[in-house]
Amino acid sequence: MVDLRKKPFYLSDEDIDWVEQTISEMSLEEKIGQLFVILDRKKDKKQIKELFDRYHVGGCRYEHGDAEAIYELNDYFQQVSKIPVLIACNCNSGGDGACSDGTHIATAAACGASGDEKVSYDTGYVSGKESTAIGCNWNFGPVCDILYNWRNTIVNSRAYGNNPDQVLKHCKAYIEGMRKSPIAVCCKHFPGDGIEELDQHLVMGINTLECDEWDRTYGKVYQELIDAGIESIMAGHIALPAYSRKLRPGIKDQEICPATLAPELLQDLLRGKMGFNGLIVSDATHMVGMTSAMPRRLQVPMAIAAGCDMFLFFNDPEEDFQFMMDGYCSGIITEERLSDALYRILGLKAHLKLHEKQKKHALIPPKDGLNLIGCREHLELKERAAKESITLVKDTQNLLPMPPEKYKRVYMIVISRPPLARDNQPDYVRKMLREELEQMGYEVTVHQNYYDLTADGVITQDKKISSMYIGKIEEFKKKYDAVFVFINMNGFAQENTVRLSYSMSHSLEIPWYVKEVPTVFVSLNLTNHLIDVPMARTYINAYSANRCYVRKTLEKMAGKEKFLGQCDDNVFCDRMDTRW
Repeated sequence: MVDLRKKPFYLSDEDIDWVEQTISEMSLEEKIGQLFVILDRKKDKKQIKELFDRYHVGGCRYEHGDAEAIYELNDYFQQVSKIPVLIACNCNSGGDGACSDGTHIATAAACGASGDEKVSYDTGYVSGKESTAIGCNWNFGPVCDILYNWRNTIVNSRAYGNNPDQVLKHCKAYIEGMRKSPIAVCCKHFPGDGIEELDQHLVMGINTLECDEWDRTYGKVYQELIDAGIESIMAGHIALPAYSRKLRPGIKDQEICPATLAPELLQDLLRGKMGFNGLIVSDATHMVGMTSAMPRRLQVPMAIAAGCDMFLFFNDPEEDFQFMMDGYCSGIITEERLSDALYRILGLKAHLKLHEKQKKHALIPPKDGLNLIGCREHLELKERAAKESITLVKDTQNLLPMPPEKYKRVYMIVISRPPLARDNQPDYVRKMLREELEQMGYEVTVHQNYYDLTADGVITQDKKISSMYIGKIEEFKKKYDAVFVFINMNGFAQENTVRLSYSMSHSLEIPWYVKEVPTVFVSLNLTNHLIDVPMARTYINAYSANRCYVRKTLEKMAGKEKFLGQCDDNVFCDRMDTRW
């Protein structure tokens, strides 16, 4: 059972009295409801109140919106909840994970590239300040995964690097920054992603390390963070077969489950061997890495029985609530396990002083705190992060710098996901890139891809030919001084590995031009695109598609600033020709 006096709760006798009294006064329905973290997509107050009144949820997360809208929503969450709720955000890179107008500081990949723990500290600091300003009290971060496999894109930009010591020092710095705000951290995704390349939204992940090797890597990271007092851990839909076999001798391969459903990983390893006394929350339960393991009616209660204290997101509220209730009534969830989970949930709320804040009507901070969102201090930290992290991976042709005075006429190609990924809206990033280039003095011709040519819904042979026909190469060379290729590919839950994709086969975007005109490739997100453009002789990882990072990247390309970021061998994707 949990000890609420010990790390990470450190509760007083008065706090524990509140936990125990609150639990003793709960109905069974209220106890079951505390196990759930909902994802609110409705934003209709009547529906929200009905949801809280009927299901008594212990926590919630919201869909994205601006700071003021989220503030009002979070305030309403607390108003309609009898027991203070944990309100979670997903701030891995700054306040932009809390609200759409929040301040992006740096992705974990950018933090790692900077080589400066202060960048990670600043990211955690701004994440904490801006998320608490809008009423959040629980952050699903930092990401503690280790990017051993360069093909992995689900955590590519969210991992600090491919070395456990590097990941650990940046996680600690991020958490230190978060600690400047009254918010709990949640380290993820236990037992660790980055070994393989698959996305748990689509398939169960498998961490293939042997026990000793896991102890030296992922285990080391989690153990030191546990010892440092992290409040919660998110269990991933990731199996750890070596430990499952060690802790459950005779277990069959087909019986090995993701951590979210594996008591040997959560209770025996995480709680027993590693001594974690805090709260365990599952990763999102609509992900196929979990749903493919067993029927939903079993998944729901089995997650709690396995050792998760909270269940992340309803599929259908009525159905999932009943599945959890049935699981308790049938004995899948024992009385002891339910009690233990409730003590940890209420214990975390008491640790955050939510019970005291409720009495003072202070669960949500004063609204004038919204002035912190995008404030000058945070923007300055963002600019510093961009300056230190943007990485010149290679320039083997000694092309840089490329000032507009020398390379004025630029042909710009932006390779991005299909328009569906942008909700069929104009490509804001491409528009912004053009604006920034022209502001610096370049004359920009924007390549029209097949998506652009068929935006009117009319597909013709002429348009196809136009998207493929190069024309006279010598004329192209006379017309343009340089080609700038910006790769804006990212995403998850659609494919297991995100690869560079052109708008159509034999497209003009394909790098036929690299030996004809000076060409620079810039990745605005993922760090492994050299696998698809090994012919790039000048290649930059910018780590973000926001205006600040784009501007800093262009300034560095033009020679106004030095490149300071560093990269590891993952960027070369195990190919010899990517290094030339």
